Amino acid sequence: MSDNSYQWYVLKVLSGREHRVKEYIEKACKTGDLGRYVSQVLVPTEKYMKSRNDNNKKVVKERLYLPGYVLVECCLIKECYPRLRVVPDVLGFLPDQRFAPPTPVRQAEINRIVGKIDEEASKSFDDFPYNVGDTVKVNDGPFNGFNGVINEILTDKKKLKVEVTIFGRKTPLELSFNQVDKE
Repeated sequence: MSDNSYQWYVLKVLSGREHRVKEYIEKACKTGDLGRYVSQVLVPTEKYMKSRNDNNKKVVKERLYLPGYVLVECCLIKECYPRLRVVPDVLGFLPDQRFAPPTPVRQAEINRIVGKIDEEASKSFDDFPYNVGDTVKVNDGPFNGFNGVINEILTDKKKLKVEVTIFGRKTPLELSFNQVDKE
């Protein structure tokens, strides 16, 4: 953010029209004076793995994280609010309050949605304190509370390959560095 008066707001849009709304707002920012009020427009997406039927190839695809919503970082003053409200395919701001101005979204929520990691997770893992063969405890995800042994450290992906014993069977897991604690 370049200015403290810029805050994040959520626009409700017709489902399937998120990218069209983003393009329209960005075009209005470049060609008109809406650029003085709007600094960023985001359509939150997430990547996922999908296996294809032929040769069991895995393909990375992208899908909407919040279908029907667009995030806008803007200075919401009386000139900007109605202009964003009447963009084609926009239904309104979230939360929809009849006569009150929309409330901004907290920066922590935007960081979570956009996928920015906090300072602790962004620290360098070159001096990672774990070694292959160390026992660790899983602290996040469906295997929370299980103990396992590190089989491999993938520093470029910031992940660990951990073998956890579940119902007497050893199960390999791939976990990020911040999902484990040293035992």
